[in-house]
Amino acid sequence: MLDPVTAFLIVIALVAFLLVAGAHIGVSLGLGGLLGMYLSIGPDAALAQLATVPFSTTNSFTLAVIPLFILMGSLATQAGLTSELYTAAYNWVSRLPGGLAMTTTIASAAFGAASGSTIVNAAVFTRMAMPEMTKLGYSKRLSAGAIAASGTLAAMIPPSVLMVIYAIITEQSVGLLLMAGLVPGILTALVFLIGIYVMVRRKPEIAPVPRDPIPMSEKIGSLKNVWGIVVLFTLVIGGIYGGFFVPTYAGAVGAFGAFVIVVLKRRAKGPVMAETFRDAVVTSATIFTVIIGGMLFARFLTYTGLVSTVSETVLAFGLPPFAYLLAFALLFLVLGMFIEPIAIMIMTLPVMFPVMTEVGYDPVWLGVIAVKMAEISLITPPVGLNVYVVRSASPVPLQLGDVFSGVAPFILMEGLILILLILFPEIVTFLPSMAQ
Repeated sequence: MLDPVTAFLIVIALVAFLLVAGAHIGVSLGLGGLLGMYLSIGPDAALAQLATVPFSTTNSFTLAVIPLFILMGSLATQAGLTSELYTAAYNWVSRLPGGLAMTTTIASAAFGAASGSTIVNAAVFTRMAMPEMTKLGYSKRLSAGAIAASGTLAAMIPPSVLMVIYAIITEQSVGLLLMAGLVPGILTALVFLIGIYVMVRRKPEIAPVPRDPIPMSEKIGSLKNVWGIVVLFTLVIGGIYGGFFVPTYAGAVGAFGAFVIVVLKRRAKGPVMAETFRDAVVTSATIFTVIIGGMLFARFLTYTGLVSTVSETVLAFGLPPFAYLLAFALLFLVLGMFIEPIAIMIMTLPVMFPVMTEVGYDPVWLGVIAVKMAEISLITPPVGLNVYVVRSASPVPLQLGDVFSGVAPFILMEGLILILLILFPEIVTFLPSMAQ
């Protein structure tokens, strides 16, 4: 048998090779974990984990909330809630500098309260907003950057799949973490709106203002169409915050509520509904593949003692808490340039979470910081997942370089928000503290 360190180096080389070769991140992590256990513990242990981990991981009451939230988002899209949100937001802010980019940000933030998925948000609003902005003369860079960045709001605004993943890995309360993300999510949306306004004021040519004003009666009338999102948000977050049910039940209630809205809007057509459910299943299966592969990798780290060894070694340095926080953020940022956020959490939290809590950081606050770093990783080169989603989903011809150039100012805004969350942790903790 090999020593854990040698096995770890071999595993990292294998995972890196598989990722470069184009293998799925879940498959890469799973194969790496199995190889590591095979080399360091033995073939029997590796095969035993292969036989038990997929079932034990997915046979989780808490984890059931993920496909329910994804289904809720798919049904909300089928109900036309996204287009209604977009219309209402457009009616109110389109006359402001950068109004259409602001519209996308507002609608994406609101829809994040129904979808919980950054990929869904980015794809939906790319198809909806990109043609409109292009038609009105908006810069492709601003348009693509605003869509990609605002799509990440679903990672923070509840219900958030990433928050659920963090809660499961660290054994924290899903409900408290969902509440903790609400204010930082709204703050992020506000900073994006201000940033768009400033950019367009400096360069008006990148976002022409529509000529025709919208009557107040039309503005007010469009608000009646956002009732669906309000209902879903109240069901899910109001139910959790009010103590009526746990997050998993909230996911089920939200999914059922979205289905009822589809029926009430008379959009429950057989073939389309089948496609909606199929998309939700495919998205859920993709996430679960990453989770299962990541858990196999985490078992390798745990059973070989690497987690405790690394934690003890890092703590032995005796650095100030802020130094550990900086290392934590940099680790997320660097890995986020190459790996998707769920995989990053599964790979890093078993090692870093004990270290961060040991030096005094609140686990709920740390969850928001981790999700914020995941948000940033979704739009950073060279593998910003949301950037690629926008590029591939765009009905308008779009270069990858344009999208990365467009998100650059939003990355700076995200950095500013991260600093605010670190300097003023009460932004994160005051809502969860009220619920305890």
